[in-house]
Amino acid sequence: MTSTAQARTTQTGTATSLLRFATAGSVDDGKSTLVGRLLHDSKSVLSDQLEAVEHASRNRGQEAPDLALLTDGLRAEREQGITIDVAYRYFATPRRRFILADTPGHVQYTRNMVTGASTAELAVVLVDARNGVVEQTRRHAAVAALLRVPHVVLAVNKMDLVDYAEPVFAAIAEEFTAYAASLGVRDVLAVPLSALAGDNVVEPSAHMDWYGGPTLLEHLETVPVGSDPSAEPARFPVQYVIRPQTGDHPDYRGYAGQLASGVLRVGDRVTVLPSGHTTTVAGIDALGRESDIAWAPQSVTVRLADDLDVSRGDLLAAGPAPAPTKDIEATVSHLNERPLRAGDKVLLKHTTRTVRAVVKEISYRIALPTKAGDTLEQRSGADGLNVNDLGHVVLRTAEPLALDAYSDNRRTGSFLLIDPADGATLTAGMAGEAFETVRSTTDTTSGDGEDWV
Repeated sequence: MTSTAQARTTQTGTATSLLRFATAGSVDDGKSTLVGRLLHDSKSVLSDQLEAVEHASRNRGQEAPDLALLTDGLRAEREQGITIDVAYRYFATPRRRFILADTPGHVQYTRNMVTGASTAELAVVLVDARNGVVEQTRRHAAVAALLRVPHVVLAVNKMDLVDYAEPVFAAIAEEFTAYAASLGVRDVLAVPLSALAGDNVVEPSAHMDWYGGPTLLEHLETVPVGSDPSAEPARFPVQYVIRPQTGDHPDYRGYAGQLASGVLRVGDRVTVLPSGHTTTVAGIDALGRESDIAWAPQSVTVRLADDLDVSRGDLLAAGPAPAPTKDIEATVSHLNERPLRAGDKVLLKHTTRTVRAVVKEISYRIALPTKAGDTLEQRSGADGLNVNDLGHVVLRTAEPLALDAYSDNRRTGSFLLIDPADGATLTAGMAGEAFETVRSTTDTTSGDGEDWV
């Protein structure tokens, strides 16, 4: 075991293990039922919650509990039988802890999947075995690829309605795996299941002895989580400057924040960005005690050897540091009902830093595939991005920012665009190119937006 792995082991000797995962699927694929079954069969439902579901089910004339009600919490969701908002559920098994983001399946709420999958390490994409891969399935796979979700599970649901036929499952799995590979998604596991009957959700199915893979829960418990922090460059966004200036600590100056990636050690040489000054880590304080090491995503206070001008929004980078720039090219997902247009003045929030920016150019919109054989396409000439649109933009900021490429670092390669008038979130951005497989259908045009900076 490496020193980092030892440091991440609790005092009881059990390594901490948390999996963040998101679920997505087209309307009526049974996603809410699957999540409810997963919670119910893993003994993660409290007795009063189950009683409330049973009571609600009886009031709706159903004999058996409708497990979908465990996740469809909004009144509108229960009335319409669809998921609208992102519902977060926290549960645990003896092997792992989980944070589940149950995202909507309707195309109208694609932006909500972006929210739910932005921090996920695994995405469960649900498919109705009777319908196979549909437009919304491809859309969800594309969003997972865009957000660099490292693991994808294809859950082929309602196998009981196709007589548990292996050829049906094999054809769907082959089509989806090939499409996911074209997007750059390499780790795909296909699982045949029936959420309603409980087949292959938590317990193996007696009806599909031809399937030799893990159940859904077994895979969730064993899939590799995260990456080795020592293999990533250290990135520490400064959130707060601590200067108590008391009699006991007259000269104390510390920089508090959460380590976004990598490992930071006392003695490491770091660059303060965007100023470019270099110094050495003199000390690390964690939970009121001194430490020789910190690893992502710990929240710590870092002390530096030199008295430099460091404030909230600055980034401490160890190893190769990103070059600060005012010109940013990014793939974005527009989340707001208000369109994003060239010339718009916005606020750009990157880690703990918020700066003024202007949308110089909307280079193209990314058209998601709608049928088998389609690929992602760049469509230039768009006058703006509407809600749920994916596209590529060029931004100019008032102050330099140190962004990593999103493909290298999801935390320091992402940002938000905010409306300066009311603080509403407009757009989620990922620095650099998101898809290597995107092809252009028309010549890209460009134009200078109004310079706010």
